[in-house]
Amino acid sequence: MPRAIRIHANGGPEVLQWEEVAVGDPGPGEARVRHTAVGVNYIDTYHRSGLYKLQLPTGLGSEGAGVVEAVGVGVDWVKPGDRVAYCGGPLGAYSESRVMPAERLVRLPDGISDRAAATLMLKGLTVQYLFRQTYKLKAGDTILFHAAAGGVGLIACQWARALGVTMIGTVGSDEKAALATANGCTHTIVYTRENFVERVKALTGGKGVPVVYDGIGKDTFPASLDCVSPRGLWVSFGNSSGAVPQFDILLLSQKGSLYATRPTLFTYAAKREDLTAMAGEMFDLVKAGKIVSEPRQTFALKDAAAAHRALESRGTTGATVLLP
Repeated sequence: MPRAIRIHANGGPEVLQWEEVAVGDPGPGEARVRHTAVGVNYIDTYHRSGLYKLQLPTGLGSEGAGVVEAVGVGVDWVKPGDRVAYCGGPLGAYSESRVMPAERLVRLPDGISDRAAATLMLKGLTVQYLFRQTYKLKAGDTILFHAAAGGVGLIACQWARALGVTMIGTVGSDEKAALATANGCTHTIVYTRENFVERVKALTGGKGVPVVYDGIGKDTFPASLDCVSPRGLWVSFGNSSGAVPQFDILLLSQKGSLYATRPTLFTYAAKREDLTAMAGEMFDLVKAGKIVSEPRQTFALKDAAAAHRALESRGTTGATVLLP
């Protein structure tokens, strides 16, 4: 019988349980996928800890790649034997195989490995909606992106370079700074010893940037607002250090008539046609060699707890995947 990681209570990595699960045949509109690689994302730790509430018991994971084993009635866009990847839909990617809504599956082009796909679908499509939709970047723009050496950050570095965008990225060490620079980040700020607000102002001649992309949360708020130029945008898309505290909306007027948004990939990619268009743009950049994304850390699927410990300790760079 296939196995999967499940939780019966919220808590630390120790609540992740390796269990046998029943995986049946797909129903109408569904497909059964045998995973070859599973993406690990910070949102998985929010689900595990209870920061984002779920009905328990539950599986975990929103991103994976593998091979279609069977399809249900009405599914004609994928077939058994197809290599596919996905993000979103019901949780449960931390599994050897699963049945899921087939509308979330995207066929993988030749030349993109399963392991690469498992690093791209959630993290890469996050960069797509941030850079191409939430605030549509153009050549010559300057941006601030926190955690530039993380899983999303390294893809952001490369995408910014492809667009001709000057990216200022915060990182936690010189080693991470070198990694971000190698991937296309124009300027790095080691936040453990530098004041990122002062450095952003120095790099921009005191003007600040039109948009800040902030996946850190509590530790970078409200300082991130001080990096935004008047009438600019603060994009809060994650909270790896904890939730952003509640604040008076008048703060946005006091900081320069700022805009603020809290978007999610699952809203932007809710419709299949949007998902496939976003993935198509991303895959084109990968095939052109402008984005290279391979896992920098791998763990056995059954060792998901170790992967969570590494991620939460900020001891990882780039993407992490689980291998069934």
